[in-house]
Amino acid sequence: MEQRSRQLRKNKALAGGLLAGATLLFVVARLQRGAGWEWLGAFAEAAMVGALADWFAVVALFRHPLGLPIPHTAIIPGKKAAIAENLAQFIHDKFLATDALLAKLRAFDPAERLCGYLTSADNAERLGSGISALLAESLDFVDDARVRNLLTAALDDQVGKFDLAGSAGTLIDTLRRGDRHQAVLDDLLNRLAVWLSTEEAQGKLAAFIDQWLSSDYPMLAMFLPNRDQFAKGAGEKVARKVNEFVQQVSADPAHELRRRFDDGVAEFGARLRSDPGLRAKVDAIKKEAIANEQLAGYAQALGDDLKAWLRQDLAAPQPKITGKLAEFALGIGSALAGHPALKQSINEHIEAIAGKYASTLQQGMTRHIADTVKQWEDERFIEEIELSIGSDLQFIRMNGTLVGGGIGLLLHAISLLLG
Repeated sequence: MEQRSRQLRKNKALAGGLLAGATLLFVVARLQRGAGWEWLGAFAEAAMVGALADWFAVVALFRHPLGLPIPHTAIIPGKKAAIAENLAQFIHDKFLATDALLAKLRAFDPAERLCGYLTSADNAERLGSGISALLAESLDFVDDARVRNLLTAALDDQVGKFDLAGSAGTLIDTLRRGDRHQAVLDDLLNRLAVWLSTEEAQGKLAAFIDQWLSSDYPMLAMFLPNRDQFAKGAGEKVARKVNEFVQQVSADPAHELRRRFDDGVAEFGARLRSDPGLRAKVDAIKKEAIANEQLAGYAQALGDDLKAWLRQDLAAPQPKITGKLAEFALGIGSALAGHPALKQSINEHIEAIAGKYASTLQQGMTRHIADTVKQWEDERFIEEIELSIGSDLQFIRMNGTLVGGGIGLLLHAISLLLG
């Protein structure tokens, strides 16, 4: 702005100097006698008229010449509201139009730009350092007691409002789509089969069978020969039978157990959404967990340990987390570079989002520009425009002085010819 102000003052002084020079030349020419002085006088007189006329025209754009309220002067401040609306509408139509924005977005190719940025090791390192610095600042922010209390209260409020039973029911319905819950059953059965095949499991089964005989059939247990061997063999048979049953269930998609499991899961999901008693129990468990001081203390301790580790790492000359973030950024860049379809997908999603919100952006920016210009004080508004174009307008005054002088010479020549 200072440079523009100096240039404006310089051109105003130059234009004013030309007017002063023409005035001085006019006075001197009138005081002299001779044909040559008549020519200079004609030039100076017309130059003065041209300079004054253009001075009036230029000044009238911004303010009242000599402070006089002459009609159709101070045009720009008088039309400030209209200029603001027209400027905003021009930007709305020419720069923020949805088609124009999307065309620029396509030409920019965000995914390719992102790929190019992230595949640079220097950029990835800078990104990692920037995120690390942000983490360090965030730790100081979160450690503020006021912020921590506010976050805790907000978290408790949101958790309190969270419909845990309904969400669990919806999650169960989601798992049932495509029989994904059957995969959970398969995993549980396979884990059971693997565990039962271990010596530890079979030993526990043998001990259980031996205890069961002693408590429920003590007389039989007293006279049973090789009792330990019997219990061990029984345990192995139980494990084998269970494994055979697991194999049957795994091999048969229509097994009765699967059907019963599906019915049970569906019923439980429905009850979570509609059974007031079950929903009340789930909500009570949620509230008890929130109010549990030991659980809260455990969560607080975990958070403190994490923050302590982060602080220690971020304070190191070469933080590990910075390197990991840089590696992650490079990995994303490499993945994008090797998958044109992924880049196309990213661009399409960005374009879809931009198209969706382009209208909102147009209206918001247009209104912001118009309101901002309208709120400017008249002097500031005039100053901004004068600094932008006022310097060039001074050349109109200069040209008016010189062109006016030239026309004066021409008119003097014509008058001599006609005389």
